Amino acid sequence: MKISIFGLGYVGSVNAACLARDGHTVVGVDVNPDKVARMSRGESPVTEAGLDELLAAGVRAGRISATISALEAVAATEISLISVATPSRADGTLDLAALEAVCAQIGRAVDAKAARHVVVIRSTVFPGTTERCAVILRQFAQKTPVHVAFNPEFLREGAAVADFDAPPYTIIGTTDAVAERALRELYGTIRAPVFVCEPAVAELVKLVSNAWHATKICFANEIGRLAAAASVDGRKVMEIFAQDTKLNVSAAYLRPGFAFGGSCLPKDVRSLTSFARLNNIETPLLSSLKRSNQIPIERAVERVMALGKRQIGLLGLAFKPGTDDLRESPAVELAERLIGKGCDVRILDPAVRAAKLIGANRAYIQQHLPHLASLLAADAAELLRHAEALVVVHDTAEFRALAQQARVPALHLA
Repeated sequence: MKISIFGLGYVGSVNAACLARDGHTVVGVDVNPDKVARMSRGESPVTEAGLDELLAAGVRAGRISATISALEAVAATEISLISVATPSRADGTLDLAALEAVCAQIGRAVDAKAARHVVVIRSTVFPGTTERCAVILRQFAQKTPVHVAFNPEFLREGAAVADFDAPPYTIIGTTDAVAERALRELYGTIRAPVFVCEPAVAELVKLVSNAWHATKICFANEIGRLAAAASVDGRKVMEIFAQDTKLNVSAAYLRPGFAFGGSCLPKDVRSLTSFARLNNIETPLLSSLKRSNQIPIERAVERVMALGKRQIGLLGLAFKPGTDDLRESPAVELAERLIGKGCDVRILDPAVRAAKLIGANRAYIQQHLPHLASLLAADAAELLRHAEALVVVHDTAEFRALAQQARVPALHLA
């Protein structure tokens, strides 16, 4: 394919070198003439292992050139990748000035070329930016078709070439079939799963990925500080921790839903943070978990009250489906709060039987919902006779079907 790459910084230079190596013809574009001159000579504008050799080979083979002219680059290519910088402003928002300026330049060039063009944004942006850029592109391209996609990169400095060749996945954020086909062809030699989604989803995946990496670093460092206070080797702790790919380092629990609860997670988070306080150790990430976990409960109460219904049916009470463990269940707190606001609550949870609760489980519910037996519905029919609205706490097939069949509003929390 014939590709123009706008922005010859880290991402743009690596993409240019690797795509040319794979047989594509690449035109690099940048407003900085020094970067253009370096790439034209086959020299990398950035420091990255193996990049100089790949760029030099691409120039020698006639597959890499560079220019400051957007008009020239678009005229010579069929697809443009945009990888210009989107730096942070003082308030933390992204500065999109360079991206929007490039979109305007490409739009004008497409209009002058009078032939359809594919434009792919690779810069890191917030959700909605690709659609905004599409408007700019089409405004300047006028009647010439422009096909737009967002395609995030996942390159680590120091291992960028290897990451280009073996990414975790290829994400194509578009609803445009022409743009999707172009990107599938562009990355045809790369063995990686391909996910096609709406542009805003792809944009957020990129930001979430980097936030998750930052979270992991902060988490490991907080554990390291706690371990040092206990005279324990924190690296050994995390080394063993990371061997659990079933729960610890996996997709487990990484699904938006309701709050956590039960007899383990709340207690052990409190244990770690109290140990930190006793040893004068700052653990802002761990310490924020309690407050963060309260927000879904508070939001659920607000959503229920906004319905304007008094008779509420709660589907699920234990801290998760398939157990009768009510200790620190967020559903128990939700029921408490709704009752406190004057709601008449009935609860359906097949695993929970008030007469069979024993020990700490019984003590907990007697403290928080002492009249639980009178709140439990015997079956779905009884619950539906009572409920003016349903709140689905447990995301089970049974409860989803029940909510779908009911003729009352249903809020899904899980």
